[in-house]
Amino acid sequence: MTDSSNPTKPSRRAFLSGAAATGAALAASSAAAQSPDPLITEVQPWASGLGDGVDAAPYGLPIRHEADVIRRNVEWLTADTISSINFTPIHALDGTITPQGCAFERHHSGAIDMTKGDYRLMINGLVDRPLIFTFADLERFPRENHVYFCECAANTGMEWAGAQLNGAQFTHGMIHNMEYTGVPLRTLLNEAGLSGDVAGKWVYVEGHDASSNGRSIPLEKALDDCLVAFSANGEALRKEHGYPVRLVVPGWEGNMWVKWLRRVEVMDGPVESREETSKYTDTLADGTSRKWTWVMDAKSIITSPSPQMPIKHGPGPMVISGLAWSGHGAITRVDVSKDGGKTWQTARLAKPGEKMALTRFYLDTEWDGGDMLLQSRAIDETGYVQPTKAQLREIRGENSIYHNNCIQTWHVMPTGEAENVEVS
Repeated sequence: MTDSSNPTKPSRRAFLSGAAATGAALAASSAAAQSPDPLITEVQPWASGLGDGVDAAPYGLPIRHEADVIRRNVEWLTADTISSINFTPIHALDGTITPQGCAFERHHSGAIDMTKGDYRLMINGLVDRPLIFTFADLERFPRENHVYFCECAANTGMEWAGAQLNGAQFTHGMIHNMEYTGVPLRTLLNEAGLSGDVAGKWVYVEGHDASSNGRSIPLEKALDDCLVAFSANGEALRKEHGYPVRLVVPGWEGNMWVKWLRRVEVMDGPVESREETSKYTDTLADGTSRKWTWVMDAKSIITSPSPQMPIKHGPGPMVISGLAWSGHGAITRVDVSKDGGKTWQTARLAKPGEKMALTRFYLDTEWDGGDMLLQSRAIDETGYVQPTKAQLREIRGENSIYHNNCIQTWHVMPTGEAENVEVS
């Protein structure tokens, strides 16, 4: 039953009926215990005396019971930790904001140790006044706050040829979503003065680290929403995320989010550096490569249940949860399938989608205790629909590494455990 004024919105009566059914199921489960629960009927140690005082540690840490919620590596994939990557535990997080301490990191020559006092940012090239900014200079400019996702172009890259990594953390964990604070790049470019017509011009951005990880960005994007950020989630950037200053390029691949930002040069054309020619281009079946594939297309993943988050209860009410995002704008809908894509149900968005930010979705459903082939399918505000892996392979083959935004399948077994599979 739906509300006649909004056919997609459950009516109050349907909601109450569903709540009553869920309550009855839970009550039946509780009654089946047959004996009083001592955790309710008896005084426990934590209620028999005083707890800990104010934490003496200068920086708080999660409780020990959450010690497994950590970034993880894949040994055979990330053997070299200097030029490597680790994975966000997206399976164990709820909401959308990623704590900095859990957010994935990627380095090309290791995370550097730089003070705010040593930091410098140069704006040069086709500008009226080449400028050098200190960190203190940046703090004096009007700042903004925005929530954006940062996704490595290689996220899900190992899955092109088949189901490889068993867990949402490893298949989709090269992503984080944080609230960034900083100065719009256009503010600094305007301070330096842009010479002549900006049409067709580019900026080349590079960091202070030894990797020379430089990327070319169309000036139009630089003037639109790029942010020179110095805070994330209300605190200074972590060293591994570019402390003290990094570039934020909303909706575009993470390699362009240059950390320890050192220089922004305005140019007549792209540099075509190593990281945008031999790397971070998409190799097709015939050996040619797609160029300038910056935007991260609409994508989603069910985080629970999943291989690292098995179902731990019997048949009955359950919540399927996951994340969706798009570099083209806001997520407007997510569909969930329990039978490998044969039928779909529209999930509930925790809140309306935001541009270039993660969206949390839930499907409140019933599990009959049998096998499920769980999938999710994201749709963004442009109307783009997340494709299947077969649809991607038909166009791009299996030789690519980057920009794999295919629909992911988890096989949930009657035991509640799940594994990474493909369906044809």
